[in-house]
Amino acid sequence: MNFLYQFIRFSRLHTIVGTSLSILALWLIARELDGVFASVQYLLWTLATCLAANVYIVGLNQLIDVDIDRINKPYLPLASGAWSLRTGRVVVLASLVLSLIGAALGNGWLLAVVLSSLLLGTLYSLPPMRLKRFPFWAAFCILAVRGLIVNLGLFLNFFTPVQTDPPIPTVIWTLTLLMFVYSILIAFFKDMPDLEGDRQYGISTFSLRLGVGRIHRIGVTLLVALYLIAALLPLVLGLEVNAWIFSGFHLLLLVALVVLSRRVDLSDRASIARFYQGVWVLFFGEYIGMAVSVLVG
Repeated sequence: MNFLYQFIRFSRLHTIVGTSLSILALWLIARELDGVFASVQYLLWTLATCLAANVYIVGLNQLIDVDIDRINKPYLPLASGAWSLRTGRVVVLASLVLSLIGAALGNGWLLAVVLSSLLLGTLYSLPPMRLKRFPFWAAFCILAVRGLIVNLGLFLNFFTPVQTDPPIPTVIWTLTLLMFVYSILIAFFKDMPDLEGDRQYGISTFSLRLGVGRIHRIGVTLLVALYLIAALLPLVLGLEVNAWIFSGFHLLLLVALVVLSRRVDLSDRASIARFYQGVWVLFFGEYIGMAVSVLVG
């Protein structure tokens, strides 16, 4: 049980939930569109493959950043000493192998998604590239995977359109655009609680360059604009959704954002960390709201 508990921490639960919800939502949307969609068995295969890739990416980052995590995230298994480096390496290597086998036995889209995600995740953490040192390239890795590769690639992994339809429907382009903006904001917010360790080890982040207060204001402003624009989209675009649910859900997310933003204490690291986790909850909500509005619509 202790190993399972530490494995959950090692796998960074919020990323696991985000990956799982995105895959499930894309499969549910594919079921509602006019075309050939993947089976439940292939959904589970895709989920297992992508979760293994997820664990490899976050695990590799922890292997490289043990010293930084002892300052920024001392509760993680490697930083706390609950796991040895050898255990971490075994879990990361096993996750890599499982993800590659799963991708190779899937279709071409799954292979492309997994390989591109693994490549960017490796470049993000591993020297000599170690793109996380540079704010632009760190953000690029996050938005490329979470914003573009997952949404477009995994939808095509699940869905084969009939010949008369466009390959990717408007609702998926809309979801991709919304998650692209979310990914930018996650890249903005993710380093807000980690100033001390990043500063000591020379990791240049937006939070260090611009300051936590400015990052918070910019990010919240962009999210407010995103929700207001999203609420109006059913009036502008011919989305395959229930307009009332789609718009209402984004207004609900807007209210949740305002509450979350007002509760954060930017002088308290723990409060900032809770705010960042709250942004991930809003990220989860986007997939839930999109899937529900498509299913009802």
